[in-house]
Amino acid sequence: MNVTGNRDKESRKHCKNSGWPQKDSAEHEEYAGALTGSGITENNITNADRPEDGLLEEILTPSNLNQAYKRVKKNKGAGGVDGMQVEYLLQYLKDNGDKIRQTIKDGKYRPQPVLRVEIPKEGGKKRKLGIPTAVDRVIQQAIAQVLTPIYEPQFLRHSYGFRPRRSTHDAIRACQKNIRDGYKYVVDMDLEKFFDTVNQSKLIEILSRKR
Repeated sequence: MNVTGNRDKESRKHCKNSGWPQKDSAEHEEYAGALTGSGITENNITNADRPEDGLLEEILTPSNLNQAYKRVKKNKGAGGVDGMQVEYLLQYLKDNGDKIRQTIKDGKYRPQPVLRVEIPKEGGKKRKLGIPTAVDRVIQQAIAQVLTPIYEPQFLRHSYGFRPRRSTHDAIRACQKNIRDGYKYVVDMDLEKFFDTVNQSKLIEILSRKR
């Protein structure tokens, strides 16, 4: 019992330095033998200090990467073009985590193409979706976790789409309040293929204004 405890302690210490997911204590017995030499488990690390070097360093902190991994693992989802399912992420990050982090730091990391799928819409139409690989989803999630608190306050309080802690029900309640306040008209707009037509250069230029 003491040996296992010491082994887990050393594994957690190594994982904290490497910056890849630690596993929950309830799962130690199942994975301990496979993980102790690799620095990858599935526990959250919650005591990492905020780095002073910049956003990239903050994105790559152990606590942020661990949180991103657990979020992707919880959401599950289909595999991307490489066919890797979420349940195989742990082993892959164990083998390749340090290399991935270094290529990101060096500016050499390139996401893989997304897997194109179609889902049915009303009227017989289909909506095209792009599914990133499981690894790319972890990196995207890690980036979003750092950037969202920076940019979220700039959004209008009346917008509800794709925002944290806001839902369709919140939008409906806001509409009901507008009705009670005497408003009589609703304008419903849908920009077709909006995300396919976003000017990426302009978007980056707008985002770069926020320091």
